[in-house]
Amino acid sequence: MFPSVRDICKSSEYKAPIRFEDCQELVPGRSISAAAIQPGESCEYGSDKYFLLCGLGGILSCGITHTMVVPLDLVKCRLQVDPGKYKNLFNGFRVTVQEEGTRGLAKGWAPTFYGYSMQGACKFGFYEFFKVTYSNILGEENSYVWRTSLYLAASASAEFIADIALSPMEAAKVKIQTTPGFANTLRQAMPKMYAEEGMTAFFKSLVPLWCRQIPYTMMKFACFERTLELLYKYVVPKPRADCTKGEQLVVTFAAGYIAGVFCAIVSHPADTLVSKLNQEKGSTAMDVAKKIGLMGMWKGLGPRIIMIGTLTAAQWFIYDFVKVALGIPRPPPPEMPESLKKKLGVH
Repeated sequence: MFPSVRDICKSSEYKAPIRFEDCQELVPGRSISAAAIQPGESCEYGSDKYFLLCGLGGILSCGITHTMVVPLDLVKCRLQVDPGKYKNLFNGFRVTVQEEGTRGLAKGWAPTFYGYSMQGACKFGFYEFFKVTYSNILGEENSYVWRTSLYLAASASAEFIADIALSPMEAAKVKIQTTPGFANTLRQAMPKMYAEEGMTAFFKSLVPLWCRQIPYTMMKFACFERTLELLYKYVVPKPRADCTKGEQLVVTFAAGYIAGVFCAIVSHPADTLVSKLNQEKGSTAMDVAKKIGLMGMWKGLGPRIIMIGTLTAAQWFIYDFVKVALGIPRPPPPEMPESLKKKLGVH
């Protein structure tokens, strides 16, 4: 463990003023922002505690929001796997309620909650970790110039890990929601799935899940980060530092919704494949793709845009709210480093 600047300042052996160069030497591989706890913050930016708290924010943001939209997700999945029976969004709700009652709309809530809580912890926690790690590798100037690529790389790396945690619960959720009579609860579904197909049942849709979630998450984080930057630059009438916490959360929600719409479109075909794969035992992604065709992959896009737009906005709002409530560092949108301004002659 490296000593923090605060610890060294308290030490009787260190009497000289703290300089920027000292901070870089004290915490190898970290920037000045990671070297001290700022007023009102509960941890150092880029510290282990920071990443763990970000993971906690991810658990709350993803677990709560995905569970809230289970009824919409259920109908969306049924539109994808049985378009003959479920004609559209409203028809899907009506048929489900007629056959199973209003409680039927909550089918799959348990694997949704547990699965997306685990995914959220990995998604947000590792995103922050990889963003700091890759930024340290690139350096301050390159991190600014290539910031969109930085967001894309960090989010893709995080989602790769997050989907491994999500896959078993996602498989159980889709099985409960789309296979009539198979199981009504997570406790019923998991043993039956294992008895029929072994561990394959829980990970056979992992590759399609990566195909769905990695582009979705790359769009979710990169679009959000850049949209937030543009909103503060061109739309919000005052600097972020002058905005209240409430005003900042409103801007976060707006940027999250814009990102969510693009996320839904990018990831929808793979989402359809995941739903069909978990419904049809023994099928491969290629088999399903040939069977449903290109147009079939876009079934249920309307409900998914509504669901993912609202979901993504709510997730960013909750995540940012948790950061405010727990005093987790919230760096402002990136600005061009002074050294780069001098090189480019920017004033």
